[in-house]
Amino acid sequence: MKADIHPDYHEITVVTTNGIEYKTHSTWGKAGDVMRLDVDCYSHPAWSGGEHKVVEKAQLSKFEKRFGTFLSTGVASADKK
Repeated sequence: MKADIHPDYHEITVVTTNGIEYKTHSTWGKAGDVMRLDVDCYSHPAWSGGEHKVVEKAQLSKFEKRFGTFLSTGVASADKK
């Protein structure tokens, strides 16, 4: 293995959008740097009620119109025979 080709792996602090801080190891930045997240599981719609936002924007009905209701919970695919 070649010497000095690997990036420095050091400890950084990650701060989430709601202020939670935790320490982890990374090759990002320098030792002791603070990474402030713009998007995380506390702010992204996929984790914080994304399904409701899709319904509100009528995207679900648009999807069902185009592809059918195979993903809806009330319709079983075996019933369509």
